[in-house]
Amino acid sequence: METDKTAENNTRELEPGIVTDLHDRMTYGSYLSLDTLLAAQNPKSDPVHHDELLFIIQHQTTELWLKLVLHELREACALIAADDLAAALKKIARVKHIQKTMTEQWSVLATLTPSEYAEFRGALANASGFQSYQYRAVEFVLGNKNAKMLSVFDGEPAARELLDELLHRPSVYDEFLRYLARHGFAVPESVLGRDVTVAHTMTPSLLPIFIEVYDNAEKYWAIYEACEEFVDLEDNFQLWRFRHLRTVQRTIGMKVGTGGSTGVDFLRRALDLTFFPELFAVRTEIGR
Repeated sequence: METDKTAENNTRELEPGIVTDLHDRMTYGSYLSLDTLLAAQNPKSDPVHHDELLFIIQHQTTELWLKLVLHELREACALIAADDLAAALKKIARVKHIQKTMTEQWSVLATLTPSEYAEFRGALANASGFQSYQYRAVEFVLGNKNAKMLSVFDGEPAARELLDELLHRPSVYDEFLRYLARHGFAVPESVLGRDVTVAHTMTPSLLPIFIEVYDNAEKYWAIYEACEEFVDLEDNFQLWRFRHLRTVQRTIGMKVGTGGSTGVDFLRRALDLTFFPELFAVRTEIGR
């Protein structure tokens, strides 16, 4: 019986068409700047603790995902402002998948035990996720504006400049409400002309609009779908916050955070924040 040579050797031969002479050509590594990327993990513990690499990579990958989330949400804002709601929802759908990946990542960090983390936590000094400007930027685009946060980044001019720009721009929800006004819904002028540098708060006068949309979903299908996408977006964000809280709690308990916050208690209060309050409040009114 003839033997399969590939199986016999347990190797896979290179196909003739595969490019192997990569001199003076773009490569996988050069396209992704892997020399820079893979040299960016610089543990501070001395001697270097084995698990510090996990801690660094966990947070670096989160920052890469946040960069993409911000990229997509800013484009979604621009598309809604241009009345291209369908294209904006495509961006938001991508963000939702990124959020799920970011949430699942916490399970990797959760393999770091309290005793292991305690052995190198002191090397972090005052470094803290609280200081992530990209996380704040995402919050700003979603509508959780807080001008006081800018002072945290006084020592990082580029970060502060970005946050200041986003502070003064309409959030994705502001753009959506303006879209509704352009399409015949009676959005109050006080909402359309509001100070976008502060967080949007529950506005009862918006509820009749969303009751109309939800009671007539087929008539307003695109808007109805957009509302549900925003709800998904907030749910995913809250799940990420909750997994963050639980991972911190299982790793450091109720200790003070490296950045000086109360740690778990500070993270728990973030769960009370909402981006799209009327989209949750309308659920109480549907069917009454």
